Order: sequence, then structure tokens, then C-alpha cells
Amino acid sequence: MNGEEEFFDAVTGFDSENSAGDFSEADQRVAGVMRVDTGRSNGIGKVGERPPRENGIQKYRTSLPAPMFSRSDFSVWSILKKCIGLELSKITMPIAFNEPLSFLQRLTEYMEHVYLVRSACRRPQALERMQCVAAFAVSAVASQWERTGKPFNPLLGETYELIREDLGFRFISEQVSHHPPISAFYSEGLNQDFLFHGSIYPKLKFWGKSVEAEPQGTITLELLKHGEAYTWTNPTCCVHNVLVGKLWIEQYGTVEIVNHRTGDKCVLHFKPCGLFGKELHRVEGHIQDKNKKKLFIIYGKWTECLWGVDPAAYESFRKRERRGDPPSKTQPDDGSQKAEGDVADAVPEVQETVQVIPGSKLLWRVNTRPPNSAQMYNFSSFTVSLNELQRGMEETLPPTDCRLRPDIRGMENGDMDLASQEKERLEEKQREARRERAKHEAEWQTRWFHQGSNPHTGTPDWLYTGGYFERNFSRCPDIY
Repeated sequence: MNGEEEFFDAVTGFDSENSAGDFSEADQRVAGVMRVDTGRSNGIGKVGERPPRENGIQKYRTSLPAPMFSRSDFSVWSILKKCIGLELSKITMPIAFNEPLSFLQRLTEYMEHVYLVRSACRRPQALERMQCVAAFAVSAVASQWERTGKPFNPLLGETYELIREDLGFRFISEQVSHHPPISAFYSEGLNQDFLFHGSIYPKLKFWGKSVEAEPQGTITLELLKHGEAYTWTNPTCCVHNVLVGKLWIEQYGTVEIVNHRTGDKCVLHFKPCGLFGKELHRVEGHIQDKNKKKLFIIYGKWTECLWGVDPAAYESFRKRERRGDPPSKTQPDDGSQKAEGDVADAVPEVQETVQVIPGSKLLWRVNTRPPNSAQMYNFSSFTVSLNELQRGMEETLPPTDCRLRPDIRGMENGDMDLASQEKERLEEKQREARRERAKHEAEWQTRWFHQGSNPHTGTPDWLYTGGYFERNFSRCPDIY
């Protein structure tokens, strides 16, 4: 191993030889670091060509090219008043309500806290692995906090790839259906330790004062070393005050994560806000075995952190609370004294509102957003980098990749007129292609995914066909 690789491994905790380290919260603070090997192509630049580097490491951008566009001059009501009760995927929305990302890129935000998956791969006990998976499922929706912009609807055949050697994964997604809009994705650990895949069909409806997004489709995580597969669906997301007042977001509904090998199940309740906002952002649930015996209690907020505690300690605390007894002196396990490789190896100082039960274990804490996040559509540091077009990428990406979409690129650069024109042009090109297929009675052919059954649930799903990273893009459609 050369000195450059040793430096990278020391900074990120990723052992390039055997990947023994987890990706803790400390690692996430260097999520803008990526090593690029010289001896092989990493799928990002030309073989043998290295992107610009600083002290032997590559850094991702930390801000967008232009600040967020103001929506104050646009009337949401003038557009939505005819849409009450309808599915919004069929409604053309002005670009002012968008954020400069495709929904395919938004899906990739699942991977911001992928260190939780890598941690699960290392855990010897099934209960510990389920704790990590539960934290990963909750962390996946944390990026939606205060994200009131709508991602661009992907065009049929649109794709997105992301390779993060520093975080140990690669990811590919494709828009496989237009009506209904279905996005399929597949990700794998670079050390063959996990597979993460699924298909999402977000049903959006407007209810007068709010827009509700009900995600349909199965999410599957496979931990290959343990021969385990976990499946779940996301909670419902709702944006409130779309007409008057400050926009705010809540997640609600029950998420059930099933370990198909052991029969263990994690049941998570994303609480609705309630009349006085007491339950806002709260998540509560438990892990149970196949006989429905509770093994572990989970609680927290999807915007802040997630904790877990033994059921006996939880019940004891609640009894003392009902009696009005003073809290115990026992301190929660905040991760500061954890052994190397635990779920939360390092805990930054973050102001939180969750009451921590003594003896609790920290499962996950949200990453701090950059100071200029409010001017960047409330993006996290991970999200800011998703549409970055690095040197050499255009020569290795397929022509269908989101980074090459001119309307998204125009909006990101602050040219709203160009973005709007390009959006209309692309939508008309898509309609014309659909008319042409209808004329010849030709069906759309997906490129990287195919319809099938989820191997663990038996339900309809879109499965990765394979071959994307061989980079033969000769049969890709012209959609831009």
C-alpha cells in the first residue's frame, strides 16, 4: 500500500485491503473525500486519468453554482386549485417549485448513511444487525426534512449512477415506467458485502392545504455474509401549508422491516404531528422475534437521532415517569465510550429535543447540514455533490444520466428561463417518442432492469439485469 492510500484509510476508516472498518459519524464528516486508484478505472474518469486532486485526495463540491431561486412571486393556488384529490404525477408543474435534482438522484440519498449497512454486515448477532438496519431505514428519510422543493420527474429511460469508493458502494437507477412513474434502483458494496435494491412508485396527491406522497414499492437489503434479506416500505410524506404559511414536512405511517431468515421483525411507527404538535417527527417501535416477543425498544426523531433500549429498562422508566419519580442518574450510552466499530463511534455535539431514557444506546444521529444549506434547497453535504459533473465524466457516463439533463443543469446554474424552456422541450420530445411508438405498436424496452418477482416477498418488483458497469451504452435511447 502506498503512502497516499494509507492517508486515505486513516482519514476515512476504510481499509482498502480488507474493509474492516465501519463508517461512523466521524467518517461522514469527511464524506467529501474520495480516493481514485491509478491502476484501474473507477467508472468516473478515463482509465489512467485522475480528476483534480488536493494532497492526494479528491474533494466533492461544497456548494451549488447558484443560490436557490425564490418562489415568492408564484401562486401555488392558481396551479393546484384544479388538482384537489388528483395524482400530481400527471400535472405539469412550473419549474419554480422544483429543486435541481431528478427523483432518481433523490433516491440515491438512501446511501448517505450507508455506514450503518456496513456496520450491520459486521455484527455477529441478528438483533444487533436489525438495530443497524432499522437505523438505516429511518436515516433514509432524514434528508427530506425541510426539503420543500419537488424533484424533477425522471424521463422514461433516464438513469443515474453514483460510485463512492470512500463510502464503499456503487449505485445505479433507471426510470422504467412513465405511467405509472416507477424508478428502479440497485446498489452493491464494493467489497461484495451487501446488495440494496428496489423500485419506488410515489403517488402524490393534493388535499387542499397539503401534498401527500405515498411511496409504493418494496425496498430490499441483503447482507451477503449472513445470508439475510430485509424488506420494508417507506412511510408517507406530507408537505403542509402549500397555499399559505410556512411549509413544513411530516412523515407518518407504520414501517415493518422483516428479516426473512430469522423471522425477526422491526415495527416502527412514524407518528403524525397531532393537534398541538407534540408528536412531530417522532418515531417509536420495537424489534420482535418470530414469536412476537419484544427484544428491543426503539425511539427518537427521524430529523435528529434514533435510540434503543432494553424492554425491561423501558418499562421501568415509563413506570417511574407515571409515578412522577425523579429520573435515574444512569447515563445513556451516547457512543462516546463504545468499542471500535460500534454503530455510533463518534458523536458530534448536536442540539436535540429527544428525551433519552437512561441506559439507552445511540443507533444513529443525523449529519449536520452545511451552513449555507438554506440557500441550497436545504441540501445536505452529500446531496450537494449528486449533480456534480466532474472532469472526464461525460466520456464514461451513458447519454441518459441525470447529470446531462439540460433543464436540471440550467436550474442549478440559476438560469430559470433556460431551465423552463428545456423542461418543456424534453417533455414534448418524450410525448413525440410515445406517439411514434404507438404508431408502430412498439413497446418501450428498459435497459438495465426487468420486471419480475421479489425473491423474498414474491411481490411484483423490478430486478437489476446487470451489465451496467461494463459500460456498453450503445443501445441507450436519445432522451435529451
